[in-house]
Parts: sequence; C-alpha cells; structure tokens
Amino acid sequence: MKTYVFIDASNLFYGGEKSLGWKIDYRKLKKYLEDKYQAERILYFGGVETHTFQYDYMANSSVPLNSLEKYLNDLLKEKGRKLNEAQLLLISRHLQRVKFYLKLEKFGYELYLKPVKLYEQDDGTTKRKANCDVEMAFYLMKEKEKFDRVIVLSGDGDFLPVLKFLKENQKDVIILSRGPRTAREIRQFAGANFRDFEYLKFLLKMD
Repeated sequence: MKTYVFIDASNLFYGGEKSLGWKIDYRKLKKYLEDKYQAERILYFGGVETHTFQYDYMANSSVPLNSLEKYLNDLLKEKGRKLNEAQLLLISRHLQRVKFYLKLEKFGYELYLKPVKLYEQDDGTTKRKANCDVEMAFYLMKEKEKFDRVIVLSGDGDFLPVLKFLKENQKDVIILSRGPRTAREIRQFAGANFRDFEYLKFLLKMD
C-alpha cells in the first residue's frame, strides 16, 4: 500500500514546544512514519520568517532556503553594526529557523514553506500568520492518484471536504493529530483511524 504523509506544521505544532510540552526529534518522527506506515514521501507545510528577503510567488512553490540563508547571513555581515540588539536577535532567530528547515530537508522531508506575514489587528497588535491550508489541500488533491493511504498530521476542520473526497475515492485516511488541537468534525470523520500525537511522546521526544 503506497503511503504519503502530509504535515500541517502550523496546526500540529501551534505554540511550539511550550504548547506541546516536549521537543520533537524529527529524525525519530520520520523513522516512525516509515516503520509504522511504510511512508514513501513526507510533505511538510509550514511558514518561515523571511525578514526583507524578496520572495517571488510566481517563480517558486516554496521559499528557497539556501538563498534565504545566504541573504540573512549577508545582512548580518553588512549591516550588523548598524542594527540594534533586538534587530540582531530577531535576524539570528530567523536564521536559526532556516537552519532547522535545512536539517529537515537532509532528513528527507519535502518542504513547502510560505513566508510569514504580519497583520495589523483591530486592537493595534500585530499577528504573524503563514496559512498553508490551501497549499496542503492542493497537494493532497494533486498527488491523490499516487497514494493508496494518506497520513494527515493535522486536526484542522478546514481539511474535512478534501479528506471526505479522498475517502469516497477509496483512499485510506489516517489522522495523526494532537487531541486538544483536533476539530470535533475531524475526530468524527476519522473514527477508529484517529491517532493522538500526544501518545507518541516517549517514541518521538528529543533525548
């Protein structure tokens, strides 16, 4: 049975390690998905801070990590002395995230990354968002003839129409998601095919 995995990072890992309560070992996660489900491809959808990097939406389907890494490194070298401590810390954090994604690529994840955007809210605060739902839904449909089973790491209710369509077309759909982050309709849809990500802590936790 040909199996693909689709990871909605923003839903599954929302709030980062503070929300999850433990640090994920992504090498262990990949091995688990391959050993347990014989996963052939693992597609990861998420956001990345690009700072002032010019991303071409028409030419790219994902942020080019090597180019972004070079851009941020050059920025620190050329303007580092002119930047204040907060700006330096921010760029360093962005760079650290890029290096994390490059590591995921080396592990064998297929990355589909969108630039994080900032939105002004009514109360004057700024919200960061990189909504990848449409991209992930698109690739679920685009790749559907290539897999028999799909493991979806997301509990987002917006995916329900796509998941129902896949099931109606004889695809085996398994939901692997965090219980508290899973929409009721997704739990109902998955039934016995729901797996709680929280129970994998001792298999996937970083040593």
